[in-house]
Amino acid sequence: MTFGIYYRSHITIITTICLNIFRENIKATMKKNIFREVLESKIHGKLREILEYKMIEVERSKEKMSFDALMDLVKKTPYTHREFASALHVQNGVSLIAEIKKASPSEGSIRADDDIIARAKLYESSGAHAISVLTDEKFFGGSLTYLSQVKKETTIPILRKDFIIDPYQVYESKLYGADAILLIATVLREETLIEFVDLAHELGLECLVETHTKEDIEKALKTNARVIGINARDLQTFEIDLENIVKLASCIPVDKIIVAESGIESSTDVMRLKQSGVNGILVGTALMRTHDVEEKIRELMC
Repeated sequence: MTFGIYYRSHITIITTICLNIFRENIKATMKKNIFREVLESKIHGKLREILEYKMIEVERSKEKMSFDALMDLVKKTPYTHREFASALHVQNGVSLIAEIKKASPSEGSIRADDDIIARAKLYESSGAHAISVLTDEKFFGGSLTYLSQVKKETTIPILRKDFIIDPYQVYESKLYGADAILLIATVLREETLIEFVDLAHELGLECLVETHTKEDIEKALKTNARVIGINARDLQTFEIDLENIVKLASCIPVDKIIVAESGIESSTDVMRLKQSGVNGILVGTALMRTHDVEEKIRELMC
């Protein structure tokens, strides 16, 4: 009798171990498939780490609420859209997307205990044309709930900034009140990028397609996005070079709205970017670190 119990317990342990190994193999296969079918295979370093974690995060979200349930909920939930691209079209000036970002992989903690509602209201009252909300939790200290909170307390468009790699996240963005989503051309394959932009438009959302290279811009221009971002930051190395924006701005047609991202610290930077053809700027760290947000926004928009 004792031997039987001992034998069965060992069989149970071995079975559990085998199941765990099987699950890990499935997860590894899924990662490989996603990188092959959705994401650019050349991605490496910290960016790859972020994206691999994002895959796990999305799958956990699907376990909590299935894709079908999410789509049904989106259909039933009231939604008011604020025009994102139109808000960024400023005559004889540069528009500002002010960002709420508590932390980042390159900067570490910026303002972990920040009151995001008070900040969003301050951004709007100081003249920002839109607000970017980081929703990535692990690496940027964000939250999806920040989207709905900021949307409720402001009247200007809200951009969801995250690493969007799955259609689930596009529906999720609408559910939480985003008016636009960030899509990163460096990360997504051309076919996927086009599909995500089209899906966002079908749901009534707009897109800011972020680029860093000429190849990225070529991909972005094959989509129907009206707003094209050029990131001064190389997401593979996290190095910043504003000259990258200056060089690439001329590759984007005049009927698109060009948004400069990362590394913008002063009115001198803004003037330089404006002269290169940039229509808008997305500023996060400089606004999060300053002790006088209103004055900093006045400086950037002068």
